[in-house]
Amino acid sequence: MIDVHIAKTFPSSGPESKGFHLAVEFEAQPGVTILYGPSGSGKTLTLDAIAGFTRPDSGRILLDDRILFDAGAKFSIPPRDRNCGYVFQSHALFPHMTVAENLAFAAHRLPRLERHRRITELLERFYLSELAGRHPRELSGGQKQRASIARALIAQPRILLFDEPARGLDTELKSDLHDLILELKRTLNIPILLVTHDFDESLALGDRVLIYQDGTIIRRGTPLELLTNPGSTTVAKLVGGFNIYEAEVLALDPARHTSRIRIANQDLQGPHLRGCFKGDRVTLCNRPEDMRLVDRPGDNRIRVTALTATERPQSIRVDFGTHFIADIPRDHWATARETSPIWLHLPPDSLRQL
Repeated sequence: MIDVHIAKTFPSSGPESKGFHLAVEFEAQPGVTILYGPSGSGKTLTLDAIAGFTRPDSGRILLDDRILFDAGAKFSIPPRDRNCGYVFQSHALFPHMTVAENLAFAAHRLPRLERHRRITELLERFYLSELAGRHPRELSGGQKQRASIARALIAQPRILLFDEPARGLDTELKSDLHDLILELKRTLNIPILLVTHDFDESLALGDRVLIYQDGTIIRRGTPLELLTNPGSTTVAKLVGGFNIYEAEVLALDPARHTSRIRIANQDLQGPHLRGCFKGDRVTLCNRPEDMRLVDRPGDNRIRVTALTATERPQSIRVDFGTHFIADIPRDHWATARETSPIWLHLPPDSLRQL
């Protein structure tokens, strides 16, 4: 387990240079923990602090109860002794070394026979045996990525750090990388921290997600928890894909855990609303895949007209305006677009308070 509680400040150096303050605390168990958020929010800085490349101003970092950094005690283990495997965005392979030489350099502390065995094992495991004599400039992006991961693993690290590992990879290579990371999760009983800007990647790989913004963690949970209940407008926008509505509270029924709300001049049944009174304004959200098209009016059904329809892998994404965007099964949309009028159903339990 990794236990991180750190702060780091970069002061402004002038009117055109904005300062930055990182203050985060979290624990990560074996499995994949995603660090998700916009560029410049402190994700890579967190990895660098764990690896020892950046020294925090305050706090502590413990890995399996071993202190890596303690500001109060003025103690910091050098990066080479932290036993952290780091896979950089740029791969960071030494350009003057072959693949095998890069792995040998990372394993230089191992006994000679053990070093040779580990190099051979990882070259085979990552399908690099036939590329062992090549230099990084002679490798494809996917081959460089595999070599970088092999190098990070060769010394049997106690934690694995990935900084946007899928960046720049095409769809097929990204899928191969995801399969590889899932295999590592199954076979290595260590924490894996992975930085990404892609929430689909978080869903595919993550056991837990930490949402970063402006140097702090503003929300944490499983990918499914964040997808179904983001908790705030900020998180909903960062995760992406949510319909966000401004609603007026018309009535509250605490006994039934329901409400009546008005969205876009339509009176609808809503969910239980925390801390609200009649007449309040409240922000709600739901997912495009939660909405349905129906052929007749009824409760929580809004008459709509399609503005645009966009092909997606599993559905058609239809924009009806007024923040009503729905993912409709392809065969259902083929039938519905020939009918008029179209009614859009918003299930009350799909609406989440922000």
